[in-house]
Amino acid sequence: MSETIRVLVVDDHLMVRKGIAQLLASAPEIELVGEADSGEAALELCASLSPDIVLMDLRMPGMGGMAATQSIHRAHPDIRIIGLSTFAEDHMVASMVASGASAHLPKSVTFEELTDAIRKVVQGATIERPLGTTPTQAPSHLSGAITGQQRRVLALLAKGFTNPEIARYLGFSVSTANYHVGAILAKLGVSNRAEAAAIAVREQLIDEFDL
Repeated sequence: MSETIRVLVVDDHLMVRKGIAQLLASAPEIELVGEADSGEAALELCASLSPDIVLMDLRMPGMGGMAATQSIHRAHPDIRIIGLSTFAEDHMVASMVASGASAHLPKSVTFEELTDAIRKVVQGATIERPLGTTPTQAPSHLSGAITGQQRRVLALLAKGFTNPEIARYLGFSVSTANYHVGAILAKLGVSNRAEAAAIAVREQLIDEFDL
């Protein structure tokens, strides 16, 4: 490997890719060698570019990040992969590492945390836990009170979906969406959606697999 760390960024959202690219541009020892908007494109670019590190989004249309990680790891075992997602929780880290990733980080990581992870991973380290976190479990009185359907509603609510958008996404009526949102607010003991979203993220009541 050369002294410069060659990085491929994989994310289906253009603005996320460009944001990461801007961050990496501030690190003189890191070179962005390519961008991909899908797992399939990432496979092709890994073959042609041979990056040192792939920053891999977990959730993408078509071949998702986990499947792409498995394929890249099998075909190019020398390429190190760091998973990125909105919610990086312990079971997701374990799944990505099992798929061949060297780390899995939340997209909220700072510039220093991201570049530090890249440096450690390229040297052969495996980061078993999201940076800046410790193992936590949602309080039983909260996680047990939220039903499976309400977890999906809560996940969409936390992403900023309105009740009609939640209804369309999950395939039920607006009145049903209204009912679930009201029930969620009551169970969490809050008066508005913003508070519910904050609790959902803080107490790890939801993750990306709820969608």
